[in-house]
Amino acid sequence: MARKPRVEYKGCLYHVMARGNNGDFIFEKPEDKQMYLDLIRKYKEKFPFKLYAYCILDNHVHMLIEQEDTPLSKIMQGIQQSYTQRYNRKYRRTGHVFQQRYKAEICNKEQYLVQLIRYIHNNPVKAGLEGGLSYNWSSHKEYVSNRESELVEKDYILGLFSRDKKRAIRAYKKFMDVNSEEKEEDIKDYLLEEVKFSKENEYEGIIEADEIIDIICRFEGVNMDEVTRRSRIQKYSDIRKAIVLLCEEYSRITATELANKLNIPLSMVSKIRSGVIKKTENVDRIIEKFKNKGIIQA
Repeated sequence: MARKPRVEYKGCLYHVMARGNNGDFIFEKPEDKQMYLDLIRKYKEKFPFKLYAYCILDNHVHMLIEQEDTPLSKIMQGIQQSYTQRYNRKYRRTGHVFQQRYKAEICNKEQYLVQLIRYIHNNPVKAGLEGGLSYNWSSHKEYVSNRESELVEKDYILGLFSRDKKRAIRAYKKFMDVNSEEKEEDIKDYLLEEVKFSKENEYEGIIEADEIIDIICRFEGVNMDEVTRRSRIQKYSDIRKAIVLLCEEYSRITATELANKLNIPLSMVSKIRSGVIKKTENVDRIIEKFKNKGIIQA
């Protein structure tokens, strides 16, 4: 089955995460992390984009990227394929290095840019790694350095804290120190897969069905197994109905594909779409919550 296209347009901000296949430590050695970092730099020069933050851990990597003219998919294809080839050659192995396709969440730049940077830079802290915030393989060290950075857009970010560079760095450091008072659930709320479409962006409003399902499951506090389980419990029935209607409006998934994904009969998808199976107030609530959370803006 062909993969659905990602939403990609100039100015779009993505929280990108790629994991090692089966959770493998694909960046275990410092030279492996450096190799990946060098590839980020190489493809940033080849296909210009704005990089606001990165953190390379032993088994996964986080990046905060703003797309310019080159689609994110092309940038990531270059980085991931190049690393896979070099890694396999170095360790004399074959096969996948990364777990499926990377994950890219579209984020609200105006509201959550600095919170996302804090989330990424605090990954080593949460993992209990040596150095904590000063972990060697994140962009935090570039933000607190007086040196110019050719890799991350630190001047823009620090300018949001203060026009004076020293004051900006002090304020940034204070902001980075979350002291575990902010729950991870709250930080994850910053990752709103928001898609903004304007007249300048002549792009059809397409979102992958999997992304719609992930958002709805997170909002409703359920997992995919519960949604796809053969059950007449109203809560899960309403979630399935909302997913069907939202996928019809915002994704390119076919009725057959969606029926298979949700483990329901094809006839049920058709009846939900046609209105034969009526919506409940709860279905309307789920749909409105999806739209009003800033996920879709006309």
